[in-house]
Amino acid sequence: MKVVVIGGGPGGIQATRTIKMHNPDIDVTVIRPEPYSVIYCALPYVIENLVEREKIRKSDELVTGVGAKLIKDKATKVDFDTKTIHTEKSGNFNYDKLIIATGANPFVPPIPGHDLCNIATVKTENDLENILKYLESGAKKAVVVGAGNIGIEMAVAMKERGLETYLIEMQNRVLPNLLDKDFSKYPEEDIREKGINLLLNTKVEALEGQKYVEKVILSTGETINLGEHDLVIFAVGVKANVEIFKDTNLNIDNSGIVVDAHMRTNIEDVYAVGDVASFISFIDKKPIGGKLATNAVPMGKIAAYNILGRNYKYQGFINGAITKAIKWRMGGTGFTEEVAKQRGFEIVSAVGETTTRFPIIPGAKKVYVKLIADKKTKKIIGGQVVAGEGVPGRIDTISLAIQNKNTVYDLFNFSYCAQPFQTFFPANNAITMAAEKLMNYFEKNA
Repeated sequence: MKVVVIGGGPGGIQATRTIKMHNPDIDVTVIRPEPYSVIYCALPYVIENLVEREKIRKSDELVTGVGAKLIKDKATKVDFDTKTIHTEKSGNFNYDKLIIATGANPFVPPIPGHDLCNIATVKTENDLENILKYLESGAKKAVVVGAGNIGIEMAVAMKERGLETYLIEMQNRVLPNLLDKDFSKYPEEDIREKGINLLLNTKVEALEGQKYVEKVILSTGETINLGEHDLVIFAVGVKANVEIFKDTNLNIDNSGIVVDAHMRTNIEDVYAVGDVASFISFIDKKPIGGKLATNAVPMGKIAAYNILGRNYKYQGFINGAITKAIKWRMGGTGFTEEVAKQRGFEIVSAVGETTTRFPIIPGAKKVYVKLIADKKTKKIIGGQVVAGEGVPGRIDTISLAIQNKNTVYDLFNFSYCAQPFQTFFPANNAITMAAEKLMNYFEKNA
């Protein structure tokens, strides 16, 4: 059997490794356009001088070390009838099974001036090169558009590099896909205390200039003036990289290539995984965005195992995600209150507050946890955490509760550990405290 993987990101790499580790006799070829596969969520830390550039490059041995072939070239066309992939320089490749893992490209809104030269996005090593070029040539100002995970991290990196920094967000809070307003206030306070100019409820209407952006025109009527070496960085999301499939019969919607639970597309023997794929929410089984490496990896595994003959299914996106500002770390999973209401849920939420260590131990930091429950079923459908540290474990716990379809009663009763230097005081588990508040709400309103 010949398997070809187009794309060398998390989903493509994981699919390749899974197939080869379970059946070394299968011929697997990975076609990747970039010279290096990079850990792109670490790009801000290279810019901030926290991580050396070379360390964000993934080793090609992740692919070649398991016996797969790696072709560093761009796929230009796929003929699904003849099962042939055409490339720019390396000829054609035939397949028995195809895994599309082409990822997603940063989105730059088509506003006036969007094609001026000192504009950057944050996804590839070329993007990193572009940003570093301006920083090294004497940039003094940076305007970051979009206050999601990457936008915040880039704004912090720019400020750490000594630039006058603006962070612009069209919604009424930072991290609008991760946190509700009551929790976004913590990173917002962090960002402002750092000296970053945070502008909420603000759109970039236009970029003006001859060759480079000289003026950023805002919806509030304000203007930000920039010099030749200053930067405008767009971090407003990504779009599935489906360009070479647009004139084919592949089923593509606004989120990407539509797949079923086996990661199969509408074309026989063709799978899609990761950011290029369009799938559903685990919670309500309706389409939802899920462009995260932590979704791409299991999707890659599911596609691989189905090619290996196992009937495995992916159950849907829960979308647990985390990020950091300065002193605060933040995370969210499932639905925010806003999204839950938009999707037709009647919800109730509660907050628990604790510390990362016993309060008597030096270095104890605050922890805030919000649980969001469906009023009808009492099941947990979302959660948010803001803390000085210890966010990932709590987000993963809430994600597992969502995946197990746990109710507020289950989380109130769940078993946990405690130790003075490592956890909260035994009576102060913020997750069970929030669950208890929800439980009492349901008892009073039965």
